[in-house]
Amino acid sequence: MPTPTRIAAILRQQPVGQELEVCGWLRTRRDAKGGFSFLEVNDGSCLANLQILADNGLPNYTDEVLRLTTGCAVRARGELVPSPAKGQPVELRASQIEVVGWAPAERYPLQKKRHSFEFLRTIPHLRPRTNSLAAMTRIRNTLSMTVHRFFQERGFVQIHTPIITTSDCEGAGAMFTVTALDLERLPHRPNGGVDFRQDFFGRKASLTVSGQLEAEAYALALGNVYTFGPAFRAEHSNTKRHLAEFWMVEPEMAFCDLVADIDLAEAFLKELARAVLEEAADDLALFTRFVDPETERRLRQVRDQPFLRLPYTEAVERLAASGRSFQFPVHWGADLQAEHERWLCEELAGGVPVVVYDYPAEIKPFYMRQNDDGRTVAAMDVLLPGIGEIIGGSQREERLDLLERRMQALGMDAAEYQWYLDLRRFGSAPHAGFGLGFERFVQFATGLPNIRETIPFPRTPK
Repeated sequence: MPTPTRIAAILRQQPVGQELEVCGWLRTRRDAKGGFSFLEVNDGSCLANLQILADNGLPNYTDEVLRLTTGCAVRARGELVPSPAKGQPVELRASQIEVVGWAPAERYPLQKKRHSFEFLRTIPHLRPRTNSLAAMTRIRNTLSMTVHRFFQERGFVQIHTPIITTSDCEGAGAMFTVTALDLERLPHRPNGGVDFRQDFFGRKASLTVSGQLEAEAYALALGNVYTFGPAFRAEHSNTKRHLAEFWMVEPEMAFCDLVADIDLAEAFLKELARAVLEEAADDLALFTRFVDPETERRLRQVRDQPFLRLPYTEAVERLAASGRSFQFPVHWGADLQAEHERWLCEELAGGVPVVVYDYPAEIKPFYMRQNDDGRTVAAMDVLLPGIGEIIGGSQREERLDLLERRMQALGMDAAEYQWYLDLRRFGSAPHAGFGLGFERFVQFATGLPNIRETIPFPRTPK
């Protein structure tokens, strides 16, 4: 079977006069007087369709072509010719059309009309055939390739951290348990708890919430590393910004402090915004036109404007002085909520991303480096307008004595983290890193109102 030419390549190169083969799915069929039909076919390679002209000289024109409906899979061969129609430079004059797969109109759920995202979530296996989800997927692909290019060009080494883990990096406790035990006949300890000593790993294991701790081990051997993989959180947060399964980009850098960590995070976000604007312009235009007219403007601000950097203490002072009546009270020591993050970006900074740094120690995880003031840690969050937190990071605590005291104060079992403490015993060095929620940036880049539309198969409570 010959390899078909992709529609994106045809529209880009426009090889008029060549015999081509195209495979794709029918979007519409329009019949005209004189015994010919216009078929709009899309193969997923780009937003645009290719028009195929089929006439009654085709042997199967009457019994197959005139029966084609939306969703049918077809293979067409013919000559590429200039198109007299407005808005399409070329079309394929078919010499042969083969129906590869029928899609009966009375049962096919996607018709030529706009469907709500809520409806499309009920048919996740078919929704990528719509313009919006196909465009999102291509933008997601552009961003994924940009992630790797950004770090590879800077000498980072990609590592694959475990999906199954026994450590809770964030300390949130909202983790999915991984077990090989028979759930109908669970073994129990004398105190009534599940006896995980009889499980596959001999202890309780979970799906990872982050690859950071393992990335630290490799950063302290290879210098600069990054991981790009799935993470899982069993939070019952049925909001438009949360997923139970999502993807994280997590770089970790040896001999790096918080300032350099923030610099890299800003450069990274600027490169992601540039890639969408310049490499996925056609798909982006769909979202600017039909979903959120501010999408392109926000991306240009990320790409072109320096980020506003604020110490946490100043951010709280600005929020308290804003005169706004927030749902969650603002005071020093409280974690910033989505409403606070959005006000900082959208009101204070005028749509420019904001970096908040030096957070109170009590609201951040154990591994963050303690500042000299004894109250704050070298942590930072990058906030985007409309989204809130997109990146969370910190300089890690490289001093063994301070890290041990911090773990003891939090009641952590140091025996569970001996390998992590070894990194401070043997050749310790300042290091820092951050994590970016990939789907949240896809949501920012497309303006999609719900994060469930930014991943092929969303996983959420129930």
